[in-house]
Amino acid sequence: MYETIVVATDGSQSADRAVDYAVDLASTFDAELCVVSVVDTRRYGDSMLSGDVSIVESLERRGTELLEDVQARTDVEVSTELRRGRPHGEIAGFADENDADLIVLGNRGLGSSAEIGSTAERVVRYVDRPVLTV
Repeated sequence: MYETIVVATDGSQSADRAVDYAVDLASTFDAELCVVSVVDTRRYGDSMLSGDVSIVESLERRGTELLEDVQARTDVEVSTELRRGRPHGEIAGFADENDADLIVLGNRGLGSSAEIGSTAERVVRYVDRPVLTV
């Protein structure tokens, strides 16, 4: 049913649940698992970050740690990618590039208290493939 599953992680509780679910699905369907973490520099303001590369480096280190954690949690084939940009656009682009059969992501991120966060809502609205929010 699924050959390629994309899961996005930002380290939030719902993203961790999404990773667990995606790992289970990949294992069940013997699917490739593609994991993406997006450094959203807009969150802190481009002008603030332009003079301080240490903030971006710190965000990228955290993203790399998240990706390594996913690889350590599973025996299925995993490919990972760290990206910069608008999370929903990068997740959608990553899914397109990997010809994903399914995108799995948390229903809200680190800063959201809503039932569904803005990134999850945008991915659900604008991608042309199945999306599962956890």
